[in-house]
This record gives sequence, C-alpha cells and structure tokens, in this order.
Amino acid sequence: MIILQCVLTYVFMERHWQLVTTRLSTALTQDIAAIVELHRSYPGRANDDILARIAQDRLKIDMEFLPKGELPPALPKPFFSIVDGALSNEIKRQIGKPFWLDTVGRSSFIEIRIKLEDSILRIVALRNAAYASNSHIFLLWMIGTSFVLIVAAIAFLRNQIKPILSLAGAAEAFGKGRDLDFRPRGAREVRQAGYAFIEMKRRIERAFEQRTAMLNGVSHDLRTILTRFKFSLALISKTDETLDLQKDVLEMQHMLEAYLAFARGDAGESTAKVDMEEFLEDLRLDAERAGCDVQISFSGDPIVAVRPNAFKRCLANLISNAQNHGKRIWIEAVRDLRFLTIHIDDDGPGIPVDRREDVFKPFVRLDEARNQDEGGTGLGLAIALDVARSHGGDISLSDSKAGGLRATVRVPV
Repeated sequence: MIILQCVLTYVFMERHWQLVTTRLSTALTQDIAAIVELHRSYPGRANDDILARIAQDRLKIDMEFLPKGELPPALPKPFFSIVDGALSNEIKRQIGKPFWLDTVGRSSFIEIRIKLEDSILRIVALRNAAYASNSHIFLLWMIGTSFVLIVAAIAFLRNQIKPILSLAGAAEAFGKGRDLDFRPRGAREVRQAGYAFIEMKRRIERAFEQRTAMLNGVSHDLRTILTRFKFSLALISKTDETLDLQKDVLEMQHMLEAYLAFARGDAGESTAKVDMEEFLEDLRLDAERAGCDVQISFSGDPIVAVRPNAFKRCLANLISNAQNHGKRIWIEAVRDLRFLTIHIDDDGPGIPVDRREDVFKPFVRLDEARNQDEGGTGLGLAIALDVARSHGGDISLSDSKAGGLRATVRVPV
C-alpha cells in the first residue's frame, strides 16, 4: 500500500502537477509577452497607462515601467519549486530578454522584471496564475485516506493475528505439558488449523492414556508374579541359595519399577505451582539422610509451574547420580522472567566430554563412568532428560568448579 501511494504521488507530481503548472506558466508568459509587444508597438506614457489598466482589469496583473537600469541580483533558486523552473523556461522561450524572477519573496504573489530597450517592465501577478495551488488538497486527501486505510489494515491484521498467536500459545503450553483452554477463532483457515491442533492433541493424549493403561496392566501382572516368588522364597528354609534368590527378586523388582517409570514418563500428571525453594529443601534432606553433604542457593521468584512428581524424579535422579560419585553436592537455582535454571555440582571424577551425550541414552553404561552404579538400570539420567524435555526444557552436562560434573536443568516458566 505504501509503495502504491508513493507511485501515485510520483505520477501526480510528475504528470498532473507539473503539467498544470507548465500550462499556467505558459499562459501567464503569453500575457506578459503581449504586454511587451504592445509597449514596443505603441510607445508613450498614455498608452502605457491604458495598457496597465487593461492588464489590471482583464488579466489581474499589476504592471509598471521602471526607469532604465540594471536588474536586481539573481535570487537563490528554491530547492523544490516547479513554478520557478516553468516560468524561467517560458520567459526565455517566448520573450527572450534578460529578466529577474522572485517566486518565494511573497507567498501569494510572483514578481517578474524584464529588461526592455527603454525601461524595465515590473509585473506582479497572483501566484495561482502560474501555479496549481489547489494540488496540495489532493496530497492531503491522499495522505489522509492512506492513514485511515493503514489504521484499518493494522486493526484487521491484529484481529487476524490474535487467533494465530492464541494457537501458538496453546501449542507451546501443550509442549510444556500444560493444559490451556483453547477455542479456534478467526479466519476459516486459522480455525481449520486450530481444529487440527485440537484433534492432534486428543490423539496424543489418547495414545498416552492407552500406553499408561497397558503399562499398568503389565506392571500388575509382573508384580503378581514377583510377589509369588517372594512368598515362595519366604516359605523355604533360609539358605545361601535362597538369600541369593531373594536378592535377585528384589533387583528384578527395582529394575521393573525403573523400566515402567521410564516407559510411563509423566503421562497423566497435571501441572501445579510449587515453591521451588521448599521443593529443593526436601531433596536436600533426602540426600543428607543418605549421608551426603548438600548446599542449596536460590534466587528469584520461587513459585514455578511444573509436574511435581515428575520434576522431583528428574532432580532426584541427578542428585542421586552426583551422590554416588561425589562426597559433596552444590545446588544453585536461578529463576528469571523466562527460565528456571538449576545447576547441580559435585566433586566426583566427572565424565569425559566425548561421552556426556551417551549417558542420557537408555540402558547405556560407560566402562569407567560415574553412572555405573551397582544394581542400577542405566535409566536414571534418561528419565531425567525425558522429564526435562516434557517440560519444554533440557539438561546439559559440563565441568564443575568443584572438579566434578555439573548437570544443568533449564525449563521455561
């Protein structure tokens, strides 16, 4: 629209305005040329007076003959004046005598002086006699209508963009595991996209529900079998073999719980606002009861919306991993306007840079890695990463200032 207005303005200025001004300047110059010719053909003071009266009455031009002399110094050319250029060209073409022109001295008039053989002809004419003075009205209308159209277009676009932003917000909230009341509105195409998103959301939730139901059934059946094993072993007299079998059954139970926790993820849990300072304090107490020294620092607003149980499992797995390979743990949490960032540092041996991505893979253990905990399943860090990503965040590993490993959890708030 702006480009169109610029093109129209250029065409108007170059074609219409300049053409009209040139024609008016031509007509005014023709009148002046006629006065010069009549003065030359009918000299005399009486004839000059008659000529001045006719010019005033019929042509609306004030004229007088000044004594013979030199023309005033030329005035600086205005930066942008169509009438100045048009009049100068026409006087040179039609009259061909030395002249002096002032188109800016008095806003409503134009003064022209032409050097004749016996005198200087001074002409004062109305500016609109040589200039399309009402053209600015067209420009004002053009600017005014453009402004109104731009305001209307902005209002229309805002109404069209709002449903798109609402859809984007719903998609982002769903990606973070939050439930947002979303109703498609706006243009037909935007509504279609909104309904498609709702249908996709329902299918994903249905798939989660089916997977959760299946896992619950599997876990129930497997727990039943393990319970039978426990009862059977309890009825058998205690020997070294039965004690080893009981340990194997307990290990199988722990492995089963870990596998199901990883496969189930945090499906079905709702988002809730928690006090992250108290949240971390509970984790600190759990770690200290296990015999580890933990220090915590927190800055920012402590109220954060997360899935409490899943997020606790994420941080507990990271703290447990640090606890297994270090004696001291430092937890630093920072909440800003966009993210919650939690650093978990330890003084353990650390992990080589080229193997840090591998520890997040399910069932992966490094030969000399810190996550090779005895009796573990190799799923602790994988579960932690899965929970962080389900909150729209991520986990990264780096070197700790304490000499061990730093695990950084960063989730949007």
